[in-house]
Amino acid sequence: MSKFSQGITILLATLQLSVMAASPIRPLSDTEVIEVLPAITRSRHGAPAPGRVVADPHEAATAARQAITVARQTGDNRYWGRAQAALAPWWDRADAPVEMAVMQATVQQGRHEFEASRKVLSAALAREPGHAQGWLNLAALERLSGRYGESRAACREVARAGQALYAQACEFETLSLLGQHDQSARGLAQLLKQVSDADQQSWLLSLLAEALERAGQDAAALATYGQSLARQPDLYTSIALSDLLLRTGANDKALAVLATLPQTDAVVLRRGIAWRRLGDNRWRGALVIFQERVAELKRRGDDPGLHGRELAMSALWLEDDAPGALALARKNLTLQREPVDWWLALQCALAAGDKNAVAELSNQWTQTGLKDARLETVRPASGRLASKAAP
Repeated sequence: MSKFSQGITILLATLQLSVMAASPIRPLSDTEVIEVLPAITRSRHGAPAPGRVVADPHEAATAARQAITVARQTGDNRYWGRAQAALAPWWDRADAPVEMAVMQATVQQGRHEFEASRKVLSAALAREPGHAQGWLNLAALERLSGRYGESRAACREVARAGQALYAQACEFETLSLLGQHDQSARGLAQLLKQVSDADQQSWLLSLLAEALERAGQDAAALATYGQSLARQPDLYTSIALSDLLLRTGANDKALAVLATLPQTDAVVLRRGIAWRRLGDNRWRGALVIFQERVAELKRRGDDPGLHGRELAMSALWLEDDAPGALALARKNLTLQREPVDWWLALQCALAAGDKNAVAELSNQWTQTGLKDARLETVRPASGRLASKAAP
């Protein structure tokens, strides 16, 4: 996943960490506080902002932006719905203001409706070719799909729209995916010298940490993730850091990072994986919670397959169903092809002992042009399967 594509479902956000075993909450009195919600999920008056429809486009755009920000910061899927509610008068309208169409595509991307998002963005950019945010979103979508040439083309359009900093960061991120790790790292380091805003610094440091991790420089990546979070806490970067820690066997440190985060599906799963490796039976409760959330998605008529990455992770590391996990991971690759998606699919193939799948997946990701040290560790060599790695 990327900073622009994060859209993790959260259905049971009010569960306390102490009830991870899915035991019921029984308040002793009507005044007992069960949990204090994060401040970011509140309006100025202390209650969740309503997803009301407003006729004024400026007011609606402001409400949608606020909801999108909260959705990204908390992983709370309800805020994607609130953003859609704010955009409702212009949703799917060919004559919608371009700004509204770009925000609609952002909501669709957050919900993993990637093809729908691309269609809306393409139509909006055809009407307003100088919309920098639209090109940035499209570049992220193309990277997510493994279409790196198209991503670089979109980055160049960001530059033509007059946003040099974001255009260069866009280009360096794509170059890193293509294996030009040194050039990417140097470029991102130079951009860092040009900004003083903490949010921008945090964002650039997160991109740099990812580039370092792709290059196989785990220690440097670990430090850089920490620097990013020190400047501005961020859900996406925290999860990326926990993934590095889990992959390198630092399960206790991963739990420390995850403990302070909203209990999204991604967080619950990673906590369960870490607990299981540490011999802590709380992993069973994490699995129950995740399965309940999947069941709730089905009851609501939503497609759990849009969250195939999480489904494959659960099947592989919590349900011990490697063949099933491989099928889910392969299906997920038809939706998104970020490095973590290829890596997960390869881990599933390794766990299933499927040499043909390992070879096939290796050939497929190589054809995209993607270069990532994590993937190279599982490339078939001399007809033997590489060793299984941790998430």
